[in-house]
Amino acid sequence: MSTFSGLNTAMSGLNAARLAMETAGNNLANVGTAGYTRQRADFVSAGSVASTGMLASRPGVGQGVVLTGIARLADAHLDARVRGTVALAAQSDTRAEGLTNLEGILREPGENGLSSLLNDFWAGWEDVANQPGESSPAAVLLERAKAVVNRIDQSHTEVTDQWSAQRQSLDTMVNDVNSAANTVAGLNAQIRSAVAAGGAPNALLDQRAVLTQTISELSGATVRELPDGTVDVLIDGNALVTGSTVRPLEVTGSATFDGGTARALQWTHRPGQPVALQAGRIAGTVSLLAPADDAGTGGPLAEAAKSLDVIAEKLATTVNAAQANGKTVDGTPGPPFFGITDSNNPARSLRVLATGAKDLATAGTNGGALDGSNATEMSKLGGSPDGPDALWANMVIKIGTATKSEAQQAVSTAVAAAGAVNAQQSVSAVSIDEENVALIANQHAFQGAARVMTAIDEMLDTLINRTGLVGR
Repeated sequence: MSTFSGLNTAMSGLNAARLAMETAGNNLANVGTAGYTRQRADFVSAGSVASTGMLASRPGVGQGVVLTGIARLADAHLDARVRGTVALAAQSDTRAEGLTNLEGILREPGENGLSSLLNDFWAGWEDVANQPGESSPAAVLLERAKAVVNRIDQSHTEVTDQWSAQRQSLDTMVNDVNSAANTVAGLNAQIRSAVAAGGAPNALLDQRAVLTQTISELSGATVRELPDGTVDVLIDGNALVTGSTVRPLEVTGSATFDGGTARALQWTHRPGQPVALQAGRIAGTVSLLAPADDAGTGGPLAEAAKSLDVIAEKLATTVNAAQANGKTVDGTPGPPFFGITDSNNPARSLRVLATGAKDLATAGTNGGALDGSNATEMSKLGGSPDGPDALWANMVIKIGTATKSEAQQAVSTAVAAAGAVNAQQSVSAVSIDEENVALIANQHAFQGAARVMTAIDEMLDTLINRTGLVGR
């Protein structure tokens, strides 16, 4: 081995320590960067020069250290776990938020809830029964009836408005998925080129990991890594992204509420073929937008709108039938109290037709002008087991139960997602203390290599410049 090889060895140590410090510095600089994965400089020792033949010298020491690459400290298994748990948590969170907003529309329990307004309405009939033909109790009754009508109308409007907001959110999320997929495809192409050239595209890998997690959170997509450095992003077993190719998604169904048309996703290049989502915010939103069905198991928003229509129809038919069974103070059969102007939209078109005491059928069929028996019977309609009050109570209980269940599910999936993220961060996140230790250790290594170089330099100076000067 050459005498000068010691300088080479010391130089490799200097370079190795410098690169390790630069890597630690880069980690510290990105401690707050979202999606950054910790990096590490990997080295191997350089073996001694082989020596063969009759004049071969004894085995020598190694030739220092060689950089093998800058490793990105990510765990594929933990990354996949994060994507899966985050997708489930996002789905539950979306449904829980939607149901909580729906529950808020009911305003139950409270004085502004429909149950309280219905109670006041039925109590108004009792007051009318005590004073048949009087304008004051009749006017109070009519105002209470209008309050019930307005509450049903407003509740239906708020439900459909929430549906429209969820539908708009669905379009936005699908556009976000398509946009992220296009970016992932572009990064795939860059990463493939860098890997083929022998590079380490760690920054590009970090960017792609953030985007694939976003896609998974929205759509529940899975990721498959390929040997050339690219990834396939799969939804329902079909490729959203493969290499640098993207197959975008689109939303089917009308953008306006009709209560009966399903909203779903399909592939743009294969119209009519739906995309089945098992997790993600889009899946949660699609379930909220699902149409109502005969079994009452459809989407919560459409089911709520349908229930309000049924309540409006039941209220009108129940009160109108009771009106028809009685007589007004003038002795004429009771006219309809409520009217529905649009049979396809009862909750929005329910109206109070009665205008005063003369339109109220307070008397029974055999009673006189001051008989209030029919009004008394009408005041008891609120206790009917299949009346509008019971229908409203069933609707409130159903929505409240679903909201509580989904909220509990959201909490449990959020805990699972947080655990997965913490496990991932324990491997890939930057630790300031650890990087500071690495800086100090490599600083000492740099100083040691520099001292070796100085010692060899002094030795060579003695050999070259001072040999033969002894004794002079």
